[in-house]
Amino acid sequence: MTRHYFYDTRNMVTAMDLLTRHAEQFAALGAEPRLRILRLLLAAHPGGLTVGEIQEELGIPGSTLSHHLDRLRQDELVEVRRDRQFLWYSANSATLKQLITFLYAECCTRSRAIPAESLVQLQPAKSVNSSARSRTA
Repeated sequence: MTRHYFYDTRNMVTAMDLLTRHAEQFAALGAEPRLRILRLLLAAHPGGLTVGEIQEELGIPGSTLSHHLDRLRQDELVEVRRDRQFLWYSANSATLKQLITFLYAECCTRSRAIPAESLVQLQPAKSVNSSARSRTA
């Protein structure tokens, strides 16, 4: 029996399809320049950066940068939008959430290889009144 999972309401995919998709996405992130690009785009989230800004920040030649951005786009790790003559790239947070969810499910819930609490520890939110008091004190 093949189990089906929905990651997009328009597509029904098997668990093996998702595994293949995630493997391709991890392979894309396995190249150091692409990981640097994604980290930079996450720092600029949600607005993103133009190709020129990415190139200036990382010092990657234009043709090489174009190749890396295209691979990240094909694997849905980044999104691109055109604004007049500029291409703006941003991290695709929905895809990154799927990757994190996949790893979390495999490592922390199903196999329990890594205790979930060792990854994320949520701190109680400070109330607005207590933060205002600490600034005035």
